[in-house]
Amino acid sequence: MYAVFATGGKQYRAATGDVLKIEKLNAEKGATVELDQVLMVGEGEDVKVGSPYLEGGKVTATIVEHGRGEKIRILKFKRRKHHMKRMGHRQDYTRIEVTGISASAPKKKAAEAKSADAKVTKARVSKAKVSKAKVTKAKVTKAKVSKAKVSRAKVSKAAAKSKD
Repeated sequence: MYAVFATGGKQYRAATGDVLKIEKLNAEKGATVELDQVLMVGEGEDVKVGSPYLEGGKVTATIVEHGRGEKIRILKFKRRKHHMKRMGHRQDYTRIEVTGISASAPKKKAAEAKSADAKVTKARVSKAKVSKAKVTKAKVTKAKVSKAKVSRAKVSKAAAKSKD
């Protein structure tokens, strides 16, 4: 069983027993943490997806250690200006071990399923009405265009007669 969860502005995919390096959490080493922003839980063909989060979904983990990542070096340089600036940054992290994944997706009630079916049929009927309306509008515009062509032809004949 695996889960996709969000913490620290990032998303992670983990299974039970995995060790992950995530953004720093404010908890002591050895403490148990519950991460409740679960986006998806899956096992084989059975996949439960939340919108955006899965209700009742929870990932439990134990904090293994806290630390700081490798230094990222930043260099700002402007040519011909005698300017060079060196900086660095080390990001704090927490290493966790996933101990459990639980998910309980709410089941749809029969009434909700029937109302969803009714909405779908109403949508199909309204789409059919809209398409018929578009066809009639297209016929009307074709008639207007043909009338406009006829009136232009009459005007051009009248102009030719007046010139003679």
